[in-house]
Amino acid sequence: MEMKRNEATLNRPEGDRVIDAPYVFMDLGQFIKQLKNEETWGKNDRNGITIFKTENLTTVLTCLHKDAMIKHNSVDGIFQVQVLGGRIRVSTTDGDIDLEEGQMIAFHPGIQHTIEALKKSNLLLQTINEN
Repeated sequence: MEMKRNEATLNRPEGDRVIDAPYVFMDLGQFIKQLKNEETWGKNDRNGITIFKTENLTTVLTCLHKDAMIKHNSVDGIFQVQVLGGRIRVSTTDGDIDLEEGQMIAFHPGIQHTIEALKKSNLLLQTINEN
């Protein structure tokens, strides 16, 4: 297996990291600190980082300010949202559900939803693509 890396950028000078290898260690607490210390966090309503990416699985850590929204989202694969901290509201055509730390929701492909941060929140987002 070939190791895949993300390289540092001007916006993320400490961004060089392994995102795929036979095993990848992810320190979620450290990534959250990094996201909240970046300039993007102060300028925007969210900041996120891909922490694992392979052919069938993508894992993104996202921090949202209160009232930030990911509107009308729909994913081609199975999509999971785990709340690591904070509180969010997930809206679908079937209604709304509030989630807090330690809770998660999973969607089958193509299910449209909106995520709203009811307070500052840290989310682990995973997309699983079936091949």
